Amino acid sequence: MMPIGDDNSDRHLTPIINYVFIALNVLVFVLLQGMGGNLGFTYAFSTVPAEILTGTDIITQGQIVRDPASGQQFEIPGLQPTPIPVWGTIITSMFMHGGWGHLLGNMLFLWIYGDNIENRLGHTRYLIFYILCGILASLSHVFVAQAFSPASMNIPSLGASGAISGVMGAYMLLFPRRQIKVLMLRTVVSVPAIVALGIWIVLQIVSGAGSLGSEGGGVAYGAHIGGFVAGMLLIKLFDRGQDFVDQGLAKQQESQRRLY
Repeated sequence: MMPIGDDNSDRHLTPIINYVFIALNVLVFVLLQGMGGNLGFTYAFSTVPAEILTGTDIITQGQIVRDPASGQQFEIPGLQPTPIPVWGTIITSMFMHGGWGHLLGNMLFLWIYGDNIENRLGHTRYLIFYILCGILASLSHVFVAQAFSPASMNIPSLGASGAISGVMGAYMLLFPRRQIKVLMLRTVVSVPAIVALGIWIVLQIVSGAGSLGSEGGGVAYGAHIGGFVAGMLLIKLFDRGQDFVDQGLAKQQESQRRLY
């Protein structure tokens, strides 16, 4: 069930911060990560759970692995020197992605859900809310890795999905009945946000539970779940309420009347 749009009829703010986040993610992937080709940069600025827990920059040697299907050998680079304090990678990793599919999927979700939260919170509050959700999501991933998957402690993690999960958690709490357009079995249907997002988080929990004790198949379910919960909790502190939206709509309508 893939979301493709939602109801923006009450939006009065241009979601500038959301646009900036999307642009940053794309630019970092294209210009700094070389569209996935610059592994040195990616491995240097990703979040490594063991580094976060120890506060130490860990450097490892690359490994030569053989693809059993093709017989070809290729090198997996080791952890690279991090030119900033390792705690800073919690922020840098939020704007990096593992491939085009990873990037475009995350940006689709951010495009659909982020503008509504920015409209509700205002630009500055949304900026702080998003970053905090991303930080707490990364820390959740670190905790899960330490507690349940020691083999993944030196595996870099990256992506905006933890912060976006926080946005989604806030969206479900604030707009549970808002209609979300989803693509399901080649058909576009509308379902309430509580259904679309409820199904999504249940899948994350089930998949995350199934991956405990392993490397998680490359998906940081702990970050998804932790970010979602963080968003639901933090939104209570950041929310300005429906009155803020109503006042913004009233000003927008008044400006339009003056133009005519």
